[in-house]
Amino acid sequence: MRETTENQEVHLPILDQKGVSLVLKREDRIHPLISGNKYRKLKYNLKEAKTQGFDTLLTFGGAFSNHIAATAYAGKIHGLKTIGIIRGEELAQKWQENSTLKLAESHGMQFKFVSREAYREKDTPQFIDELKEEFGAFYLLPEGGTNPLAIKGCEEILTTSDTDFDVVCCAVGTGGTIAGISNGAFASQKVLGFPALKGDFLQEDICKFALRENWKLVTDYHFGGYAKVTEELVSFINDFKLNTQIPLDPIYTGKMIYGILDLIQKGYFPPKTKILAIHSGGLQGIDGMNRNLLKKNLPLINI
Repeated sequence: MRETTENQEVHLPILDQKGVSLVLKREDRIHPLISGNKYRKLKYNLKEAKTQGFDTLLTFGGAFSNHIAATAYAGKIHGLKTIGIIRGEELAQKWQENSTLKLAESHGMQFKFVSREAYREKDTPQFIDELKEEFGAFYLLPEGGTNPLAIKGCEEILTTSDTDFDVVCCAVGTGGTIAGISNGAFASQKVLGFPALKGDFLQEDICKFALRENWKLVTDYHFGGYAKVTEELVSFINDFKLNTQIPLDPIYTGKMIYGILDLIQKGYFPPKTKILAIHSGGLQGIDGMNRNLLKKNLPLINI
């Protein structure tokens, strides 16, 4: 079955002023707990894990990983055990204070906390072999869930109802979602990706899976890098929700929508351009981000 999600038009004065339309594809509503692109990335991997006879999923992520939360719940409803290799050994003593990890544990995920140095070795055969010795056989999901089967799922985000859009925009983490969207885009469409991370390494990662050259990364809106936010971004997310009733997350979609509207303000898109932005979910991470903002005495994101 090919799941579809609704398109919701955004109404803001800047769009009328510039003669540009902006529509959000509400992938965040595809499932209450396996949200957005995580649902797409897991869909065919779950089928493959069962086909190969595995009863356990093992994957990797940070403290507020949407992928960790989604994998835990997906494993639960599909009758699979889940193991999360979590970056940051200091979390072993305080993971109960982390809303994302508490959610994942409540759905049955077992954790192994490793140092950041060890975590950097997560893709090496030696590290994987050590995990197999410790946990036994498992179906391996990479950090962020990006692999060929995840790309196949993300290729289904766009449907025939999206043919009229000139530009498709998405947030970029590990690069799987933009690769899938690029592969599934219609002939005349351009795909813009808004990375949440600093650095040029993503270009190479995306090229491993993207079959076409219809995409481009816009790297000016990472706000300092992954999991970094500013008062300006928090204020923007809150104002956007107030004006549109659409919630955004601070790691991915908030930065993307900020970037799109800034580009519109600067005249990047010609008048009459029709933009479709993919709302890839991630809203579960707001609570954890608010806890960090509270510690820093910064404004909170309205939930």
